[in-house]
Amino acid sequence: MKSLLPIGLTLLATTVAQLAVPAHAQQAVASYQTAQANVAYFVDRHGRRVYYDTRTNRIIAVEEPQPMRNLLERVLPPLSGTPDYGRNAFPPPPQGAPAPQYPRAPQAADPAPPPATVERAPLDEMPKDETEFRRLEDLLSERDAEAPAEIAPPDTGSGKVPSPDFGTAPQTGQQPSVDTASMPRPEPSVPSDGPATAKLQVLLDRLGYSPGVIDGQMGSNVRKAVAAAANVTGVALTVADEAALDAELDRTGGPAFAEYVITPEDVAGPFAQSIPSDYAEKAKLSALSYTSPAEMLAERFHMAQSYLETLNPDVNFYQAGSTIRIAAVGRNVEDSVARIEADKAAEQVRAYDEGGQLVAAYPATIGSSDTPSPSGTVEVERVAFDPNYTYNPKINFVQGNNRKVLTIPPGPNGPVGSIWIALSKPTYGIHGTPEPDRIGKTNSHGCVRLTNWDAAELARLVSKGVTVEFVN
Repeated sequence: MKSLLPIGLTLLATTVAQLAVPAHAQQAVASYQTAQANVAYFVDRHGRRVYYDTRTNRIIAVEEPQPMRNLLERVLPPLSGTPDYGRNAFPPPPQGAPAPQYPRAPQAADPAPPPATVERAPLDEMPKDETEFRRLEDLLSERDAEAPAEIAPPDTGSGKVPSPDFGTAPQTGQQPSVDTASMPRPEPSVPSDGPATAKLQVLLDRLGYSPGVIDGQMGSNVRKAVAAAANVTGVALTVADEAALDAELDRTGGPAFAEYVITPEDVAGPFAQSIPSDYAEKAKLSALSYTSPAEMLAERFHMAQSYLETLNPDVNFYQAGSTIRIAAVGRNVEDSVARIEADKAAEQVRAYDEGGQLVAAYPATIGSSDTPSPSGTVEVERVAFDPNYTYNPKINFVQGNNRKVLTIPPGPNGPVGSIWIALSKPTYGIHGTPEPDRIGKTNSHGCVRLTNWDAAELARLVSKGVTVEFVN
């Protein structure tokens, strides 16, 4: 597993699952009836702690800065009586509780099978019918619905940090049909810290807790990765102290960004001119390849293509020899996986070793209310790299006007991306996606969808018989 050491940041020293909500915010938390174990927080650019529900991403409360406590957290070392659980260990269970027993992982993973045909993998996405309320009585005030939601700048005249101001909750509109392009679910109005957020994303990726695409934006996928890391290390990473992030990046491999020279192989292709949305048109192509070197390189370095292009505004990505700035994401997780949890509510896949320790976590899109994912426990049956996809409207969904069985060629822009992990429940699996920036923000037709790079990493850690438990 990627290296995990106690991180000397100006951060929490307790797990996210044990966060204590400040006394003045307890009433707001109680009004939401949110379990304390589901409450986490981040520190915004003004030093305020913004508490949110990790399952719904709703803002719960805002705590104004407390200089003395923040100072103590920065300068005091851990108490001498604090036990050291080790870099990869969970805290010990309560006294008298039996240790969890999990099936032992096979001694050797099955070799990667040749390209195979996927008989069914739900693909088309529909936005969730969910209205996200952000206004809290006594804490948040309403503003003009037409104005963008943002945190107001400090009042330099008084020297006090103002209360945050959020827009009204979005209204639920008419839902599109199945074959209509899905729209991302709105994120909470949380300001991005730009470079510091990107550094945090790179660090989380190195540690094995995927933030999804690296794009410099603080969102739900990043917060889920922070929570997963905190469950193991006991430290909640934050963008509040960029110097501390830099130090931890140096410990795990160096700066968050590096230079890369585009090679002739990178621009050789072949590249698809475009990817049609209609499945019948997809089936006519020889492969669903990348559409450009920029798309290919963005996926290789776990980045949003738009972010890669923003970092390199004057670069011709078709020109071999061009030097570009990329995210230095480091090596993949290498620990074998014995058990997988697919958390429907948290929209996260968590992988555990045979000792029950968390070794990796990935943001995921898991089913929908119309076509839910399986319940209970299933097993991994097989893994297919670069698979075909068989569209069968008689047993799956109907896409557009297509009423016949179609064989759609393989490729990273295919319906199941570049990876298919078949499960013991027929027609269901864990797979990749042609749209990595929508992971965790849209719905699927029942399967578990990851970014292509996360699915590829997980595929190399599992073997036949690994259990997959779907939890609500």
